[in-house]
Amino acid sequence: MTAVYVEITATRGSTPRDAGTAMMVTAHGTDGTIGGGALELRAIETARRMLAQESEDREETIPLGPGLGQCCGGAVSLLFTRQQRAVDQIHPVTLADADPATAIPLWVWGAGHVGRAVVRHAAATGAFDITWIDTATERFPEAVPAGVTTLRAAAMPALARRAPASAHHLILTYSHDIDLALCAALLEHKAASIGLIGSDTKWARFSRRLKAMHLDPTAITCPIGDKSLGKHPDAIAQSTVRSLLPISLPIRTSA
Repeated sequence: MTAVYVEITATRGSTPRDAGTAMMVTAHGTDGTIGGGALELRAIETARRMLAQESEDREETIPLGPGLGQCCGGAVSLLFTRQQRAVDQIHPVTLADADPATAIPLWVWGAGHVGRAVVRHAAATGAFDITWIDTATERFPEAVPAGVTTLRAAAMPALARRAPASAHHLILTYSHDIDLALCAALLEHKAASIGLIGSDTKWARFSRRLKAMHLDPTAITCPIGDKSLGKHPDAIAQSTVRSLLPISLPIRTSA
């Protein structure tokens, strides 16, 4: 066995991706995404155990609640199989080059699938001065777009408090606890804008917790992206980047 395919076969409630989404897992890599975060990390661990043990196909249903540290509130059924599936490829969609007088400071928190898509799209415009942060160097891809500064920060909220007040922030980490701490840090600090990836359920819980800290959650945009475009990382990234641009630019698509 050289690869295990992980497919979402059913969903209940709020989930990061829909049924039919699949990814391929090998001993040293992955192709595609089932939504990132703790769910995907757990699926990858299961798939790699199957590879190591030459296990048979299996299914499991995972609730996206406190056990995974996610606030989606739904549940996802996964099929782990050796039978090939069409993986959820991330095809590049870029915007035509911009030539602003001054680059827009953009801080991207998290190097998962959506973070990578956001950085790719934002860098393609030429309109942003991008700082990309995660907790470990190995979370970044081998190839980082030119002009993007990557930073490893074990304590991301502490770094957020030192960000320039003119920066726009997109919070896309693998951990809801880190997401919440970043929201709080940036609300206490000055920021041009704050965007947070998440479901309506996640945002409702975050809003209550931020209010309990005597912070105003209305300064945060959540969920980010245009829901009508779907949950694919590129769809989220495309609409999020466009919302930060001061001008309307045409889209270029490449397969």
